[in-house]
Amino acid sequence: MPTRLGRTTVAVALALVALASNPGAAVAEPSPAKARAKLVKLNEQADQVVEQYNQATETYKNAKKKYDALNTELQRKGAQADTLRKDIATVAVNDYQLGPSTGWSRFIGQGDPESMLAGIASLEQITQNRAAKIRAFEAATKDLRDRRNEAKTVLEEAETAREKVRDEKTKVDKLVDQQTKLLRRLGAFQTGDPNSPGIEYTGPASGNARQALQFAFAQVGKPYLYGGTGPGSYDCSGLTQAAWRTAGVELPRTTWTQWSWGASRRVPLDQLQPGDLLFSKGLGHMGMYAGNGKMVHAPQTGDVIKISVLDDYWRNRLLGAVRP
Repeated sequence: MPTRLGRTTVAVALALVALASNPGAAVAEPSPAKARAKLVKLNEQADQVVEQYNQATETYKNAKKKYDALNTELQRKGAQADTLRKDIATVAVNDYQLGPSTGWSRFIGQGDPESMLAGIASLEQITQNRAAKIRAFEAATKDLRDRRNEAKTVLEEAETAREKVRDEKTKVDKLVDQQTKLLRRLGAFQTGDPNSPGIEYTGPASGNARQALQFAFAQVGKPYLYGGTGPGSYDCSGLTQAAWRTAGVELPRTTWTQWSWGASRRVPLDQLQPGDLLFSKGLGHMGMYAGNGKMVHAPQTGDVIKISVLDDYWRNRLLGAVRP
């Protein structure tokens, strides 16, 4: 037993010496296969988080736009109320200096009945105008208060949405950093060319679908950038939105909202036509069917806008299609 223990101790000591002389040997680099598997998971996570970021950004933009419109209206209403306030103040000063013009006794001494009646009618008109101004002022100030409260609520919504954007951006930045490191380790990181001339579309599309695909193909080679809407870089939904805009169709900004927008325009995956929008399961990614079993899309960080074959891998990932 002592001999066996001694041998074990010696073996441990030798192992420690080996580790001390070569500390890097203790941490093995992940194999390329494991690195690629990890990258796939990171890409899937990033797809979801990027769309959450895009959605939060759109929510903030819409809330801010509504607030700005309300704020402009507030300024107009405020100017209107100020004008009415000045009119009422002028009437009040005149009443103080000349006495209120509410009686008609001063017209009795005019002698001429027609003149007297005309004077009374003018007085009643002045009184009606004054009452109308007061009512208009009260209505304007009430509307002003209501609009201010509405604008305050909208601004609070915008601020909440902006905080959401910041939170999501932090998450995306972390994932992008991990993706970039893995891609560089694998020698697969592509910077892309923001000025890429793209390639010519020669597929079977026609009409506005052809216009959309010609635009999308002209972006091939440009870098993917989350939140990108062009012209030098795009993310997946930014590319489809820009492409179809050139064809006269205004799509919403995000993958989720484009899928929702197309609720009544969905088509079976076995009946695809060029220009149809393709959506992945989980709605983290999308592209555009180009015809001949291919799609054009902006994949993910470290990649460029490209044409991909709809092989088994992609077909198994697809949720559905929408025809704009």
